[in-house]
Amino acid sequence: MAFLRLKLHWQILIALALALVAGLLTGKEAAFFGVTFYAMFDFVGTLFLNALKMLIVPLIVSSIIVGIAGIGGSQNIGRLGGKTLLYYMTTSLLAILIGLLVVNAVAPGIVNGQPAKDLIGFTADVGGFEDKVAGRGTGDVVEVFLRMIPTNVVAAAASGQMLGLIFFSLLYGFFMTRIANAYAEVQFNFWQGVFETMLKITDLVMRFAPLGVFALVAKVVAGTGFDAFVPLAAFFFSVVAALAIHFLITLPLLLYFVGGVNPIRHFKAMGSALLTAFSTSSSSATLPVTMECVEKNAGVSNRTTSFVLPLGATVNMDGTALYECVAALFIAQAYGLELSFAGQFTIVFIALMTSIGVAGIPAASLVAISIILTAMGLPVEGIGLILAVDRVLDMMRTATNVWSDSAGAVIIGKLQGERGILEERTHRE
Repeated sequence: MAFLRLKLHWQILIALALALVAGLLTGKEAAFFGVTFYAMFDFVGTLFLNALKMLIVPLIVSSIIVGIAGIGGSQNIGRLGGKTLLYYMTTSLLAILIGLLVVNAVAPGIVNGQPAKDLIGFTADVGGFEDKVAGRGTGDVVEVFLRMIPTNVVAAAASGQMLGLIFFSLLYGFFMTRIANAYAEVQFNFWQGVFETMLKITDLVMRFAPLGVFALVAKVVAGTGFDAFVPLAAFFFSVVAALAIHFLITLPLLLYFVGGVNPIRHFKAMGSALLTAFSTSSSSATLPVTMECVEKNAGVSNRTTSFVLPLGATVNMDGTALYECVAALFIAQAYGLELSFAGQFTIVFIALMTSIGVAGIPAASLVAISIILTAMGLPVEGIGLILAVDRVLDMMRTATNVWSDSAGAVIIGKLQGERGILEERTHRE
């Protein structure tokens, strides 16, 4: 079959286009033998997401342990960690500033010179969201950092507390090199074997990626359609424009001038990971695909990939930070509040901190926005203005997050002196 002979990213792209058509044609009500197409999309999409999530814990643990054991001394780990954190803080700050500039230039919360709150006349059901954010505050951010050192690493893995799992794996890999060679060699071979096995399982799961992407995107389109976008068009396109600037200009410039690589070649290498991120709306669920693309297609070593990418999927949220800034300022504009430079700087700072800190909280970006609104004295109910388009924007900002993570792996790999990154012979897709 010709479709199966296409490269994976083309298969996913075709599935994405077909999903838009299928979702619009079926909607939520159309059924086949009494079963709605929406339920079918949900079932297949959930199966695919579950398969990806199944890989996360063993893949992260094995890759970090093998990668850190391969790096060796604490001095090398310190250099790698310093570059990684500097990159993540820089790109997140740049993303937020881009969002700030765009939302001030477009002013989506002002319609015909009037605050948009009453003019939009569009509200969404915020009941489910209010339950999630009830009692939330900046203390939750501190609690997330406390979870970085888990009391029970098995429980942390079971509950998806990735920061705790990463911290434990870093310690395990580092001290594995400090025991007797006879034991260290056995340990290393075991974890290397687990890592290689997980890569094989990832290859198997990715054969079904086009089907999973089709189901996930068709479900979103069938559920929302395009009616919800009309009253919020200015806000929607402000976020899209800001994400596009960061995705297509800021990060490629960093790749070219700091990493010294061709951004277009990297984009081709990351095709299937970006499309998977867009359809799943989850950096963590996409992590197995991201790691495979960065190692196999971009040619970055496992040592760098296993440290940079799991950490990035947990704390590096460029798209989310940008979205928080734009959404908070949009809501402020919609309520007729003019923010001073100091007020906007406060939003920038909180967005930067919460994009890192709320990574482990459900509905992370919306919780972060509620923290910002509370700090600025705005009603949290203002989030109801943006709930209608949040799901689709979530897909876009997740793709931006993954693109930033992958660019970081390439840049840091180059700064570490690795050879063969994004050269013609390393690109296999």
